Amino acid sequence: MPEIDERDRLLAFLRERSYREGTFRLSSGATSNFYIDCKLTTYDPRGFEMIGRVMHAQLVALGLRVDGVGGLTMGADPIALAIGVESVRSGRPLRVFSVRKDAKSHGTKKLVEGVFEKGDRVLVIDDVITTGSSTLKAIAGIREEGGDPIAAFCLVDRLEGGRAAIEKEGVAFHPVFTIEDVRAARL
Repeated sequence: MPEIDERDRLLAFLRERSYREGTFRLSSGATSNFYIDCKLTTYDPRGFEMIGRVMHAQLVALGLRVDGVGGLTMGADPIALAIGVESVRSGRPLRVFSVRKDAKSHGTKKLVEGVFEKGDRVLVIDDVITTGSSTLKAIAGIREEGGDPIAAFCLVDRLEGGRAAIEKEGVAFHPVFTIEDVRAARL
């Protein structure tokens, strides 16, 4: 894994850039007194680079052997690409793909875009997990296209049932941070 200070720097950056308190409506329809807008971290070049290093190191530390990495567009896109870039630097490039919310209605009518092959063992990515619905949709799409989702990572687990839903599908779940980590982070 990268030096612990790299993970701590990412956590502090995430807390500063992406965590907000207030009243928010979540995609699940629930109301929350906090919100994690990870795109403010994942689309920042500094956050992108840290995420690639930290999440790729987590993949390696867990001994997961995958062919590709991706998830439901759009939350997963920069994270999957960051891990893919880091995989090139490590000498074992991974394929990077994106799962559409709905298959294209024209052209190749793909549900999974990018570099993806039937039979690929893949790591499913999401930025934030609440109920797990986006990750579950990605898992279903990957399976529909002939892929084998063996594990799922997210940047932040809100600890609201997503883990159980994902693991019920037979997919190991490994968050980088939990909401408790984010709240406790030093700025």
